[in-house]
Amino acid sequence: MATTVVPAGRSARRAAAEDEKLVFETTEGIEPVASFDEMGLKDGVLRGIYNYGFEKPSAIQQRALMPIIKGRDVIAQAQSGTGKTSMIALTVCQLVDTASREIQALILSPTRELAEQTQRVITAIGENINIQVHACIGGKSVGEDIRKLENGVHVVSGTPGRVCDMIKRRSLRTRAIRVLVLDESDEMLSRGFKDQIYDVYRYLPPELQVVLISATLPNEILEMTGKFMTDPVKILVKRDELTLEGIKQFFVAVEKEDWKFETLTDLYDTLTITQAVIFCNTKRKVDWLTAKMVEFNFTVSSMHGDMPQRERDAIMSNFRLGETRVLITTDVWARGLDVQQVSLVINYDLPNNRELYIHRIGRSGRFGRKGVAINFVKSDDIRILRDIEQYYSTQIDEMPMNIGDLI
Repeated sequence: MATTVVPAGRSARRAAAEDEKLVFETTEGIEPVASFDEMGLKDGVLRGIYNYGFEKPSAIQQRALMPIIKGRDVIAQAQSGTGKTSMIALTVCQLVDTASREIQALILSPTRELAEQTQRVITAIGENINIQVHACIGGKSVGEDIRKLENGVHVVSGTPGRVCDMIKRRSLRTRAIRVLVLDESDEMLSRGFKDQIYDVYRYLPPELQVVLISATLPNEILEMTGKFMTDPVKILVKRDELTLEGIKQFFVAVEKEDWKFETLTDLYDTLTITQAVIFCNTKRKVDWLTAKMVEFNFTVSSMHGDMPQRERDAIMSNFRLGETRVLITTDVWARGLDVQQVSLVINYDLPNNRELYIHRIGRSGRFGRKGVAINFVKSDDIRILRDIEQYYSTQIDEMPMNIGDLI
């Protein structure tokens, strides 16, 4: 069954600005619920969601919240910036019994930053019900993890490696876990994490509820879900509806790799009007580009997966606060992280696969805000760019001279 909806953002005004039509393919019998008041939520959770700044559910929330709350297995797909993290937070707050001090919900994310962001949103939405949530991630003290888990928490938001380690140490007790959420599940079930996910899954109770959430869900992932999901409700956006409305996409033709740096320095003043994220495909390229920008006296910060966790935390904090305006990073930053002020994304390198493109450019234009994406395209990249255009039924134009006016 296909239904046409108007997604909602964080305010009525924004919702009106977001009235593009998204077509969902939804399991028969699942009707959208247009207001939080109609969902039968606990008073404390309802207050938490309104205090957090939501006025009405977004399109994906209208469809997926009720099936999850009712205990169904759910596969939910929606664009970046449409409230997936807050949907996870709200459902977890609703499902958890805070009278018990056992872990009842486990959320797994592909990056430490996303796991921490989920923890922060759950804490904020659940502040009135005194929900205890712990981010269980690599790079942090194992001893601190053990202490927090021994003291008792209701929810764990973590990365697969550390969560698996804590389960095997018997510090993370799984007997009371009722719901497993795989955030950015296409990445989680891809070759990098698949074994760890199955490892965690083996320790979980048999009557487990499983929720998969992602902006992109390729067919091979959907086929794989049959192994650990029972008759899931599917809420999928048709692929040609996935292009992010409100994000203007451009390319700059650079004949060869060496020309990219000069192009970036020409754009630097435009970048710092707002906040910008620059994506490279490798950690080495991030380090090289950062050093080169600093050498030419440009102020930038950078982040990738090989940096110590404390350093990553500090960089993220400074960027969120607006103390740094240009962040150079790998795809570790592409998934799910919401920094309100980002309205420009530059793909210094075009991503290695089509799915990553939409995750990257989704860093701008979140919740109906406007955004701009600029792709640096070498002569031998034209084919990749055309492939992305075709895949998402979108148009990527040559960058105009007045790019600063569009941001």
